Formats: sequence, structure tokens, C-alpha cells
Amino acid sequence: MQLKDTFERVKRASKSLALLSDEQRNEILNAVADAIVANQSRILDANSQDLAKMSKDNPLYDRLQLTESRLEGIASDMRNVATLPSPLGHITKQKTLPNGLRLCRVSVPFGVIGMIYEARPNVTFDVFSLCFKSGNACVLKGGKDADCSNREEVALIHEILEKYGVSKDVVALLPATHEATGEMLNAVGYVDLCIPRGGRKLIDFVRDTARIPVIETGAGVVNTYFDAEGDIEMGKAIINNAKTRRVSVCNALDCLLIHESRLADLPALCEKMAEKQVIIYADEQAYAALDSKYPLLEHATDDSFGTEFMDYKLAIKTVASLDEALEHIDHNGSGHSEAIITMNEQTARKFQAHVDAACVYWNAPTSFTDGAQFGLGAEIGISTQKLGPRGPMALEEITTYKWLIEGEGQIRP
Repeated sequence: MQLKDTFERVKRASKSLALLSDEQRNEILNAVADAIVANQSRILDANSQDLAKMSKDNPLYDRLQLTESRLEGIASDMRNVATLPSPLGHITKQKTLPNGLRLCRVSVPFGVIGMIYEARPNVTFDVFSLCFKSGNACVLKGGKDADCSNREEVALIHEILEKYGVSKDVVALLPATHEATGEMLNAVGYVDLCIPRGGRKLIDFVRDTARIPVIETGAGVVNTYFDAEGDIEMGKAIINNAKTRRVSVCNALDCLLIHESRLADLPALCEKMAEKQVIIYADEQAYAALDSKYPLLEHATDDSFGTEFMDYKLAIKTVASLDEALEHIDHNGSGHSEAIITMNEQTARKFQAHVDAACVYWNAPTSFTDGAQFGLGAEIGISTQKLGPRGPMALEEITTYKWLIEGEGQIRP
């Protein structure tokens, strides 16, 4: 294992994090946030090197791009994390047994968290802030598309850590190679938990290859159902926001389901998306409703549904009932975020009860699926699995627990 020395250093450094108080962690997080703002040009120069290697037409370009406002937002999120209560040392259960043994279950860090992600340089700062606040060291494995950005960001973090006398090995960035991914996934005894964040291909590779524990943050195939009793003005705003706010993120809308009784309202619902040049792939009924009324219209194919577009593209499926909409989501959704637009509470409650997803919305866009928007400070990913964390993963979700047992010499019969 070529990276064994790196893993050993991070594992050793993770133990030192237990010696830091929450106040010290917060001070360092605020210092890194200040450094992000003070060194914007340095980070943006590195980011420009990455952007120069990618076509602006690539759907990942928006994910890759950093701007002054985005860096200020990243710094703000890091400061927010610093204000949150520590997730460590919480007593989650305690009892005294009949034999007098006192049991206490307390929250503790995992130790070393490995993060695998693609063209998302903001993730470097987000993961560091959450891991550091929760007492975890982190091993980062970014994609080659963002390697210059990631290396500059980690260098900046290391400078602040060294300034405060903290081992820089609590954050390590691996080479942006496929081989490095394989080594992390086999780092048994060094990496306590791996969290992949990216597309379906990456998630499947990690799940199929890893010998260390994995929490999946799944691809987002996102649907929104406009019900027979949906409000048009509300629907226009929600659908447009869910689709066009940022098309490359995992909570962006991929498929609009519309009740057949509301097809006459479809041109109005799609009107704002035409301004953003969204290409619509419509089934036959939706195509007929939009024909000559929407400029970027194409016929849907079977592949149009169940696809995470990450682009200015949207599929539209006509359904005859709520049950048909639910069946479509069951078959095509990814368990990430789903939404219904309706003024009928009974319909909405049935939708929320039936849909098997981490986040289920009623009269709100799926663009809100985000740790910061949920008041969690930031997120390390959106978990779509059922074992362990689900939905936005923040501080509490990246801690585990241990039992502390106290006695006075009791022995087991």
C-alpha cells in the first residue's frame, strides 16, 4: 500500500483531536474562514487552472467553478458550523442495572473519515469544517478536474492548523488517481468510515469495492408531481426554482409528473424555464400540450425517465392519478428528494407517507435539500441509504457512540 504512511499519520493525528476543546476548534474554524476570504485570489487562481481544462458546456463546470461570492458563502457556512453545539460528549442513554452497574452511552468521533468526491472544490472546506468540529480527522480524495483547487484549499487549511499548533495530518489530500481511491477503500484499520459523494458510477464502484464501512450519498434522480389540485402560480415558481437554480446539483429537478387533468396548464408551468433554455423531453400527451407553445421541445424516450440530467434538461411524464405518480417515483426515483404540489392535504399526506426518499416535500422545491438550508451549518453529503444516517449529513451524523460502564467490583455469575 503506497499510501500507508499517509493513512498512518492521519490515524495518529486523529487521536490528538481529542485534546482540543470545542472553543479551540471553533477558534480554528473561524480562522480558516477568515483565511478563505483573505486569500480569495489565491484560491480563484488555482480554480481557474481547473476551469481552463473543462469545457463550459460540461454540466460539471458549474460545480467546479468558485467565485468570490461562493467563497464568501463557504466561509459563512464554516463560521456557522463553529457556532453550533458540539456533537461530542452527549449522553444519549444511561441506566443503572439491578446489579449496580452504571451504564452510559456517549457520543464520540468515528476517528478518520475518508471522503471521495468529484468536481466539487467546495466539498473540501465543507468536509474539513464538519470533521474538525466533530473531532474527526479526514482523508480527502478529490477528482482530477478539481485537483488544483483542492490542493490550494488544503494548503491553506494546513497553514492555519500549523499556526495554532495542530498537526496538519488531521487533513490529508490523496493524489487524484483511481489507484488512490482503491487504496483508501482498502485502508482497513486506518480509515474508519468512507463517504462517497458523486454520480451513480462512483457510488456503485465504492460500494462494490470497499473493505471499509461506507455510507452512501446517492445520486439524485428527483421528481416533482403537480397534482390535479395544484396551484399554478405556486407550481411555476417551485418547478422553475427546483430545475434552474443550479442544474448541476443533486437536488435539481429531473422529471415533472403532471396530472392529465392539468395538461392545459403545462405551458404556463414551463414558461419560466424557457427563459433559461431548458430542453424538455415530453411524453406524447405533454408534447401535444406544449407543441408550438414551448421553444425547446423534444419527444421523451424510455431513457428520459430515471436520468439525473445535471443540465438544463427536464423530462415530463403525464399520469392519470396520484397512485400512478407514486408508482413512477418508486420505479425511477433514487431515494434522494421528491415533491408534490397540491392544495389537497389528504393527497399530500398520502404522498409523504408513501414516497420512500430521504426528503419528501409538499409545496416547496427540492432545492432546499441542503445541510445549511436545514440549519445544520453545512453537510458532508445527502445520504440515501436506510442503515445509519439519511438525508443531509452534518455533525451528529458523523459521530458514533461508546458505552461507559462503572462498577464496584461486580462479577458476572
